[in-house]
Amino acid sequence: MSLIVHIEKKLKNFTLKVDFESKESCLGILGASGCGKSMTLKCIAGIVTPEKGYIELNGKVLFDSDKKINLSPQQRKVGYLFQNYALFPNMTVYENIGVGIKASKREKDSIILKMIENFKLEGLEDQYPSKLSGGQQQRVALARMLAYEPDVLLFDEPFSAMDSYLKEELQILLSDLLNEYHGDAVMVTHSRDEVYRFCKDIIVLDSGKILEFGETKKIFANPRKVQTARLTGCKNISRAIRISDNQVEALDWGCLFTVKSQIPEKITHIGIRAHALKACHEPMDKRNLLPGMIYKIAEAPFEWNVLVQIEDNKNDTKKDIKTISRAKLFDETLVEEKNLFNLTNQKDPVVLWKISKSGLSSSFHENAPIYLTVAPEDILLLE
Repeated sequence: MSLIVHIEKKLKNFTLKVDFESKESCLGILGASGCGKSMTLKCIAGIVTPEKGYIELNGKVLFDSDKKINLSPQQRKVGYLFQNYALFPNMTVYENIGVGIKASKREKDSIILKMIENFKLEGLEDQYPSKLSGGQQQRVALARMLAYEPDVLLFDEPFSAMDSYLKEELQILLSDLLNEYHGDAVMVTHSRDEVYRFCKDIIVLDSGKILEFGETKKIFANPRKVQTARLTGCKNISRAIRISDNQVEALDWGCLFTVKSQIPEKITHIGIRAHALKACHEPMDKRNLLPGMIYKIAEAPFEWNVLVQIEDNKNDTKKDIKTISRAKLFDETLVEEKNLFNLTNQKDPVVLWKISKSGLSSSFHENAPIYLTVAPEDILLLE
């Protein structure tokens, strides 16, 4: 069981070029909006035709531009869960689930009833989509997709329009579904939490090009590219230059860092995840040390989000801070975890530190001086 995709598709602002192979697991495609994630799924499903390339599913050629092969969506046996679920509004739940099943009436009824039971849709058989909640609609869409017995499952931002409680419930359902499914699946998402939870391997896509492709946990632990680090949740990124085999200077923070692994020649940035920073009460030297002032503290449900303005380690000159604009940025991006990458794009050297509720000392308050440090193995070396 395998899915092979090697295609090119011209889009408005760039050319989508993807080349990958997936074997009996859930592959995630992680990227920002408009990077070509959904278009990749549409090409696999046969909804959109690439300019050139090759798509093969379990040994069956679905598309080959050289040999003029282009199977219709109906011939591809692809299960596609759209963002809006794409249920037929004039069909009941029962009819929607059975729409793609090719079997005798008896067998078809048996499959539909099994799906209704598996997806907890009892009592809703005669309801139309307009009468269903968002979660119920998604369960119907999942039931319809599985009833068709597809060779590959395609998920296009399956939880993007759900509230947190409903999302958690349906994520458990989907996790169970994928554990029992013996085939290929591809999930498109911009959520690092979803791709980490569901996908054994990931593709990091940016403007139609694959930045990184590999095992999900390894890429999260050690991303190679700046954009990959950002997409996987690294908020603290600085321009950097290599000083020696294991020492690098963070230009935006004015600090020297000793790292565990050998520093590649192509390094352009370093990254530090917010949870990797630790308070240092008795600094012995300036390596791996970020001296600064606590600028803002905000409470999240299970931790504290602390913004620290960094002082230049080399000249101890404190940078000016734009209180109004910085406070506005904090309120809009830090508390809600939206557009948080903007924090690393400002002129003022500011880092985000995440700390547990029990770990924030009463002596930590706004305008308090602080030293932060990071272990050599927790410094990300980025290109």
